[in-house]
Amino acid sequence: MRNICVIGGSRYFGRHLVELLRDAGARVTVVNRGSAPVPEGVTHVVADRDDERQLRAALGSRTFDVVIDQVLYTPAQAAVARGVFAGRTGRYVMTSTMEVYDPATFPETFPETFPQSLPAAFPAALPAAPAAGLLRTEDVLDPVGRPVPGVPAGADEATAYAEGKRQAESVLLTDPLFPTAVVRTAHVLGGGRADFTGRLAHYADRISAGLPVLAHRSAYPTSFIHHREIADFLHWTAGSPFTGPVNACSHGALDVAGLSGLVGDRAGRRPRFSYVDSGSAASPFSFDRSYAMDNARATRLGFTFGHVTDWLPQAVDEALGGAAGESLGGGHR
Repeated sequence: MRNICVIGGSRYFGRHLVELLRDAGARVTVVNRGSAPVPEGVTHVVADRDDERQLRAALGSRTFDVVIDQVLYTPAQAAVARGVFAGRTGRYVMTSTMEVYDPATFPETFPETFPQSLPAAFPAALPAAPAAGLLRTEDVLDPVGRPVPGVPAGADEATAYAEGKRQAESVLLTDPLFPTAVVRTAHVLGGGRADFTGRLAHYADRISAGLPVLAHRSAYPTSFIHHREIADFLHWTAGSPFTGPVNACSHGALDVAGLSGLVGDRAGRRPRFSYVDSGSAASPFSFDRSYAMDNARATRLGFTFGHVTDWLPQAVDEALGGAAGESLGGGHR
């Protein structure tokens, strides 16, 4: 019987991950601050993961085959994890994010896809999705040995989130104290009200009401994954031997036009757009730069992803109906 620790795991896909592990026969320990109950048959350890002394004391003499960290956002948290779990786990899985590739928060990495200025004349309609060659592979951002100066003071929320994840990856993967995999997760959708971000609901509400969607005049596609699929992927990763970064996304990137069109089809309303220039705020999945992901590494390693069009219609229906979805978990963005 595998002994697995999940840090976080109280809601959305994290909760479903805990249930998958338990139902597969693992002995599961969930560590969180106690703000939500854990599923039946799971050990609950209440501790602040930011406090190394408290976390160490709460875990006592427990050891684990695998630790899956759902709520690791900063290099300081990663340093605590190194200190507490060194000699205590045989494998560490960090749930990271595709936002580490976002050129808006790290433009020097991908300057060719982050327009600093655009021509005066824009196309009248949103363009087709760019070629697959623009998809981001793991090797374009190697966290090993990357400086960890901390998130700059005064950084906006998006930059703080993305840079915190980049630096946390670096802390774990530079001179690792245990074998570590970093899962760079696409935008997670599905589950109706269980999706606490409200991003798909934004489209469902506006399009069904006949309200315009704010979209960039030159919009790029992004990557998505279903809440069940990412839980399955993390479950699979826990039992796999590979290390380093890996992208997790369904096949098929969508831009704001494609997403809105699908929502419109399900709602019986043709979507309307209000266009904004590059650099301006828009709806949640409208992007003026490219950082959709390539999932080829995970596929070569043996995981089989679905296509976004296989599950997105049902996810949209759940959002349109305000469906509660299923009681699934995870505290990931």
